[in-house]
Amino acid sequence: MPSRRHDALAVLIPRLRGSGELDSEPAERARVEEWHAGLDRSLPTRLVPRFGSRWSVTTEDLGFPSHVLTPRNRPWSRTLYYVHGGGFMAPTDPFHVRYATRLADAVGARIVMPDYPLAPAHTWRDSHDALVEDAARKASEGDLVLAGDSAGGGLALAMALSLRDRGLDQPTRLVLHAPWVDLTTSTPETVEADAVDPWLFLSKVTAYADWWAGSPEDLGRPEVSPALADLSGLPPTLMLYGTRDLLAPGCRLLVRRAAEAGWDLTAIEEPDLIHVYGLMPFIPEARRAFDQVVEFLR
Repeated sequence: MPSRRHDALAVLIPRLRGSGELDSEPAERARVEEWHAGLDRSLPTRLVPRFGSRWSVTTEDLGFPSHVLTPRNRPWSRTLYYVHGGGFMAPTDPFHVRYATRLADAVGARIVMPDYPLAPAHTWRDSHDALVEDAARKASEGDLVLAGDSAGGGLALAMALSLRDRGLDQPTRLVLHAPWVDLTTSTPETVEADAVDPWLFLSKVTAYADWWAGSPEDLGRPEVSPALADLSGLPPTLMLYGTRDLLAPGCRLLVRRAAEAGWDLTAIEEPDLIHVYGLMPFIPEARRAFDQVVEFLR
């Protein structure tokens, strides 16, 4: 049974995020474009205690910024390549940075956080190759953990597929929090999930998927919907998701297809938990998920 804190967040977060059904695609596009015009795209570090004294930040140019966070006065032996979520239309959130720094501290890692171009102005084609090439460079330098949440989790998996297909250096492990892996929403259970998810709405998710794909023909591509690809030969992976999540049917599809492909995927499905619960603050379910991830990476 979910904790009271979890259930409180399940009510609070959609209100704070202004979640709701899509009015119309043109209206949503105009709203997002206006929001993007005023965005501060600097790395949001305000939720990380003593960030400046604990982390050194450099920014690499991949055609878009990618932030490399190196621990100050602490050893590190691996790289955590963290791809943020947000429906492909929202930038890095303070909670992404909070989670990535906590995880990196726990497993002795530096962090790479790419600030990839966002939809609707951009599609997957504007960042995918650069992300894959950058991840390959980091993997060639040593142990690489490729991780992400929601849209970022799906993108991390798509990157792993491209690394495999191109014969490039691969990550040693993947960590996926409620990844968005099927932008075609081909799973019929998605309609049922839409009825119980307090945060995500199928009408908006469908619009964001179309924006990111750029064309209907690209929706089913491995770079966009990695759950539909050949999943053999991927690194060991941990996936965590709750059942009160619009993306849960896609996660279950990934579990089924992983078994068919012989891919070492460990899936933790938590009853009645909301989207990306593992990144939420102050709830016991997130603490448990954090410990599960750390154990997996150790």
